[in-house]
Amino acid sequence: MCQRVRTLNHHITAWLRGLLTIAWADGEYNPEEQDLIAELIKDELGSNLNLGSLKPITGEELAAVLGRETSVAENFLRTGVIMALANGTYSEEEDRVLQEYCAALEPSSEVLDALKFLLITSENLPEQKRQALIEKLQKTFPDGDVLHPVRDWLDGLDINTPYLARFLCKMIPPQCPFERDIKLFGHKIVHIPPMCKLNPLYEQLVGLRFRALSYLADDCKEDISRYI
Repeated sequence: MCQRVRTLNHHITAWLRGLLTIAWADGEYNPEEQDLIAELIKDELGSNLNLGSLKPITGEELAAVLGRETSVAENFLRTGVIMALANGTYSEEEDRVLQEYCAALEPSSEVLDALKFLLITSENLPEQKRQALIEKLQKTFPDGDVLHPVRDWLDGLDINTPYLARFLCKMIPPQCPFERDIKLFGHKIVHIPPMCKLNPLYEQLVGLRFRALSYLADDCKEDISRYI
């Protein structure tokens, strides 16, 4: 039992270090990110561990703990993408860390192609590579819905641990946030209005939060009133 607890704590620590590495990548570790990670540390690892004791982690180090091509590794990548976009921006530095993690943890190439198209501005890709990527995505998704693999990828998140469920409940707001501009590498690419249903990933995020709440209440018998 003690060995199992130590293994779980090792797993959670690596997961939190990965999220911190993403949050620190662009040099803009905002108060919301700090509060979220500090809360997760307190809830999951106990108050005896402080934020400053967690150090950045490489993709290879993360893969050594979470494994390669595993559901655990892919779930981490999903939470990493959510973390990177939490402040409404997606920087080149955050992208570099996520790409390193993707290469080490080896998710499906289909999702990688879609994320690359969505999270990197077209002017940062040579025209020939950009067109080749668009053609590949069009062949994979003839209906032109490039977001389709991202929606499926998020829907595939397996909520089977309390710390993952708590992360989702804290990261995804219970009510529609204020409008915001999504910026990639300093360029505004989309404006999300106050009506969240216009957000193309709205249903996936709401669904994830509902599943996380249900898991905590039904499977873990936790009081979820603080998340509502």
